[in-house]
Amino acid sequence: MSAADTLSFQRLNPSLGVQVTGVDLADPAFRSDGTNLFGQIYRGWLDSGGVMVIRDQNLEPEDQLAFSRRFGELDPLEGATVEPYLHPEHREIYRVSNKVKDGVKLGRQRAGVYWHSDNSHKERAAKASLLYGIEIPPYGGDTMFSNMTVAYEALSETFRRTIDGLRCIHDFEKAKSGSFKNETVTDRHLTTTPPISHPLVRTHPETGRKCLYLNAGVITGIEGMDPEESAALLDFLYRHCIRPEFVYRHQWREKDLLIWDNRCTMHYAVADYDGVGERYMHRTTVFGDRPV
Repeated sequence: MSAADTLSFQRLNPSLGVQVTGVDLADPAFRSDGTNLFGQIYRGWLDSGGVMVIRDQNLEPEDQLAFSRRFGELDPLEGATVEPYLHPEHREIYRVSNKVKDGVKLGRQRAGVYWHSDNSHKERAAKASLLYGIEIPPYGGDTMFSNMTVAYEALSETFRRTIDGLRCIHDFEKAKSGSFKNETVTDRHLTTTPPISHPLVRTHPETGRKCLYLNAGVITGIEGMDPEESAALLDFLYRHCIRPEFVYRHQWREKDLLIWDNRCTMHYAVADYDGVGERYMHRTTVFGDRPV
């Protein structure tokens, strides 16, 4: 029986999320993909609302990198603020972990503890992120996702007309006193990623659907608006986007590979597992295009 015959998709949530079983991403035959197996997975990912989990994978770093590159060019992350947490032998892998060995952190412990889209402060904001759960605590440490397409479509037509065409300033300097306040953020980090303007409502380059594009960690305001006006509008949108009917909460299992689309989702890593158990994960990040 071929992998194409055993491949199975199961919806996880009405808003977003699909589970995939019956495939071994480490199989060399998968990489050659004569059956267009990757094409089936990729289409399922686009149709999922932005979140896919592929269960029961035994991935070496080389396997994760090879599969990740099927989605596009990887962000090497060299020179970024997370550089201390990169894999020592595979610099395109960012380690997320609460483990410490010989006094050295094996990864960043409290990564992503706010609603955001990865690397939105860059010109080529992230397309996809792939996070592999190597060690998982017995409970806790969930990751929540919001479908920014259905959140946009749930707004009134009048409100959608109001925000279409607005642009937000994404400035990593805001993260220096927020989500990255416990990390080393240098002037070099800030000068290599200066403030950038992205649309508040973007069009997904593959599905063609409009979605909200937000990141509470780096957005400083809406262009052309008084700060008080901007804050009121953004506060409403942040609260709107995380309504329960738009959110999928992923409960991790060991050997899950979770893939999310940063172009149409936000996510939040729940840091509630201190003292519960060890967590060790490998993340790769795929470059996208500039949001339009």
